Amino acid sequence: MQQLRKTTCNRDCPDACSIVATVEGGRVVRLAGDPSHPVTRGFLCYRTSHFLETQYSPARLTTPLLRKGGALTPVSWDEALDTAAERLLRIRAESGPAAIFHYRSGGSLGILTGITDAFFARFGPVTVKRGDICSGAGDAAQLTDFGEEDSHDLADLKNARHILLWGKNVFTSSPHTLPVLREARARGAELVLIDPVHHKTASLCGAYYQPRPGGDFALAMAVARVLFDEGWTDPRAGDTCDHLDAFRALARSRSVAAWCADADVPEGAALDLARRLGAERPTAILVGWGMGRRTSGGAIVRALDALSAVSGNLGVPGGGVSFYFKRRGAFDLSPFQGQRPPPRTVCEPLFGPEVLRMSDPPIRAVWVTAGNPVAMLPESGTVAEALRTRDFVVVVDSFLTDTARLAHLVLPTRTLLEADDVLGAYGHHYLGVSTPVVPPPDGVKSDLEIMQALAPRVGLGDALDGSVRAWKRRVTEPRLAPFGITLETLEREPVRNPLSPEVLFADRKFPTPTGRVNLITEAPPEERADPDAGEFPLRLMALSTERSQCSQWARPQEGPAVVTVHPDAAGGVPDGGVCRIASRIGALVVRLRHDPAQRRDVALMPKGGHLHDGRCANALIRARTTDLGEGGALYEERVRLVPLAEAEPAPPAP
Repeated sequence: MQQLRKTTCNRDCPDACSIVATVEGGRVVRLAGDPSHPVTRGFLCYRTSHFLETQYSPARLTTPLLRKGGALTPVSWDEALDTAAERLLRIRAESGPAAIFHYRSGGSLGILTGITDAFFARFGPVTVKRGDICSGAGDAAQLTDFGEEDSHDLADLKNARHILLWGKNVFTSSPHTLPVLREARARGAELVLIDPVHHKTASLCGAYYQPRPGGDFALAMAVARVLFDEGWTDPRAGDTCDHLDAFRALARSRSVAAWCADADVPEGAALDLARRLGAERPTAILVGWGMGRRTSGGAIVRALDALSAVSGNLGVPGGGVSFYFKRRGAFDLSPFQGQRPPPRTVCEPLFGPEVLRMSDPPIRAVWVTAGNPVAMLPESGTVAEALRTRDFVVVVDSFLTDTARLAHLVLPTRTLLEADDVLGAYGHHYLGVSTPVVPPPDGVKSDLEIMQALAPRVGLGDALDGSVRAWKRRVTEPRLAPFGITLETLEREPVRNPLSPEVLFADRKFPTPTGRVNLITEAPPEERADPDAGEFPLRLMALSTERSQCSQWARPQEGPAVVTVHPDAAGGVPDGGVCRIASRIGALVVRLRHDPAQRRDVALMPKGGHLHDGRCANALIRARTTDLGEGGALYEERVRLVPLAEAEPAPPAP
């Protein structure tokens, strides 16, 4: 007999889809989107639609693995946890808690994964990460400008006259925004795409501008100059914005023609975008996360914030500049926090170099929660070396990832269909509940179960005790109960976060020190002549695809990864030909695809490939940070294509 059971997708994606699982004989046989959910609307992305291949993969881990004699060997949970406790206690006693590094990332967006933070805050506090590999620059930019980071309600896009998709590919990164955009367009809104990469989103848009990689700041300044020159700014901008005169001077420090030449777009692009923002508002800007992954990523997002502010598009229906939805805002995270600050931190994008460099004490143990840093982070080889040379590495995962292959101890955990948690989304304001639609296989535990079993073994007693339901109440009801929302409410129906307004900053007040928008006043440092440009003419951009948004979605694949370039940038390698793509720090064998719609200065590669398959773009990318927020400057690496006939033999696969 078939049963329909609902849960919420907890993987690293903005949509946090509500899933309807068809269960028969204790096994999930079909996944569909929840038609009653206001955002999911009855459909799932390709990745989640095909998750059953992952759920029932024979490679799924169902027993702890402990390295013995150089090989990972199945052991009991008691042996695994006793070993973890003994080694963590010994390292803490010998070198202090700073010698232990707890790395938690976004492999699960469930709020209760924070239980690992609670454990290590009480056990130490230990070393933790800082910065954010994906969104650090944009997060810091909007907090600097507005004192808050959130968005208008997703449905408010239907009030816009124009929507600027600035560096955003909604088909792959936010598919559940597509119906809203189509409804907005049916009501008369005009859509524009600004992106150095040509992609399917252009098919939605009436105009498309293709600046050079990193040229977004210059284009934004050209638009700002037109706004000021044409008198299309908001008359109240002087009352709501600090540094308006300085921002105006910055925009007027170069001509529109010079700014546009820097951005490599026609002057008409600046005039068109300024008209939409100023003369024909309200205009919403949807900011793609990729733009923040440049060395000037913070400045780029701040420039877009400023455009929205001075043109009068903040605090009005149909306006706003959306980078992120405040997914944790409805939850009380204080139970996961310690009473003392961590002794030190590791910058996430610099994971490999910093872990290798740290001393007094060195990092001796690493515990990895909800992450695969070898594949996720730049300089994959350096990250792998950092882990390979530690005394004790623990990875909690469902599969033997690149990172888990280097561990001393691997602990199997639940998948999204087995999760028991609560979560918010970073692409809309609806809150979700993860409810197991099937039980996990025997031998698989959640992070909560692992930490509760480990706590008494290291002397923490019952500090983390409590049922999963009690923990869910603990994090949800302190902030939601005043609005009449209980855990049962969340389980019964989709609930919009009542703490997020439908129109952000409608009162024109901003939680900055002055209560006003903090406009950017200086351009990022001008790009100096890049010594690599001649030898490495292409900018590498590893992008989300329909099938792969990050390493947790990318199933192992055979053959080389596909790299897409303009035919003129192929260096004589034919369409479909195999070649090598090389940077200053590494090389991969790839299959080339020609696309005349792309710029001649970019090389596009799927994001999330596995290092052990020879498909990991991060093996080519140096560890660098953004100007703000210590994000990863992942899109700054220069590469070249080398025909295999000219290259030395490929190295063996890692």
